[in-house]
Amino acid sequence: MRVLVTGGCGQLGMSLRAILKGQDAIFADIVEAPDTTYLDITDLQAIRALVANEGIDTIINCAAYTNVEAAEDNYDLAERLNAKAVENLAVAMKDAGGLLIHISTDYVFGKEPYNTPCREDQKGTPTGVYGLTKLHGEEAILRSGVRYVIIRTAWLYSEYGKNFVKTMLQLTATKPSLKVVFDQVGTPTYAGDLAGAIVEIAGQAGNDGGDVMPGPDRASQIFNYSNEGVCSWYDFAKAIAEYSGHTSCDIQPCHSSEFPSKVHRPAYSVLDKTKIKETFGLSIPYWTDSLKACLSKML
Repeated sequence: MRVLVTGGCGQLGMSLRAILKGQDAIFADIVEAPDTTYLDITDLQAIRALVANEGIDTIINCAAYTNVEAAEDNYDLAERLNAKAVENLAVAMKDAGGLLIHISTDYVFGKEPYNTPCREDQKGTPTGVYGLTKLHGEEAILRSGVRYVIIRTAWLYSEYGKNFVKTMLQLTATKPSLKVVFDQVGTPTYAGDLAGAIVEIAGQAGNDGGDVMPGPDRASQIFNYSNEGVCSWYDFAKAIAEYSGHTSCDIQPCHSSEFPSKVHRPAYSVLDKTKIKETFGLSIPYWTDSLKACLSKML
């Protein structure tokens, strides 16, 4: 298996680097960084050339326009990166007879009220530009005819880049008090866990496409992945403070309305992981266990 990871300098891309270090993988991005190949995924011909020259048979797409607030004012850019670029990757891999593993988001849900975990066959009802353009990316993959695995995830954090955990570590260490919303519920996802699952899925689904392991094809499906369990952002912040020893900060729950935003975020986006666990035999850690593991690396 010859793998290309796009968005290789993001937190999920960096987590994949840690797992795939020394293996047959290329990491690509539009930023200059060590061991990183420049690739503009809005350029179909550039993707085709890299795939052909490097003998790529699997693309793991971690690239996206993820600034949820800014997306509201930059629809064209978000659509180009979250949908058109994804279509390019799908077309390139369809032509090469390869596998596309694409990372999507819980933001494809949110408009319709519900209080049970979201399943893969639930209709996408995004409430903002980010979720809408990510849903368009999924639809482009389905139209392309490529062998694919789409993985919807949520509340991603890691020891890399900018994320909620790093923000809370800084604020709880420097602020005497803090308000965090309690009316948005989901599940934190440690990027290290997701990266491990992706590598396992790439191996299994990739083999399904050839003669190595004949049988039912586990690709060309949508799956959900987050850590196990349920919490609000308030609960998440409390756990970060407790596990890091920042207990002097008084963290209080508040409503989302106290922080006006252009984006209407999903109030409940817990993901049902039954399908991905049964299909690939995955064991998914509980969110507090993974948070402790990540903090032990960061602190």
